Amino acid sequence: MDCLRYWAFVSSVLLTPALAGAQGCALCYTQAAGSGQRVIQALKSGILILVIPPMLICLGITWMAYKKRNEFNEDLPPQDSEGD
Repeated sequence: MDCLRYWAFVSSVLLTPALAGAQGCALCYTQAAGSGQRVIQALKSGILILVIPPMLICLGITWMAYKKRNEFNEDLPPQDSEGD
């Protein structure tokens, strides 16, 4: 099982730069560079608007998981040390 995790990690590390490189599309860059200042400002604002909701969702899930981290362990009855 550890071998599978290792290879999954290695493949994700090797594939991530290739996927991230797609963000440097020449057509997108040319269109953005050739547009006016208002369009460039709108793109920057749009990026922020698209980043904020997923970030807030992730923070909310992390906060909820942190607050409820021991909820399931508290409901368990104490176990006897005798071997049944």
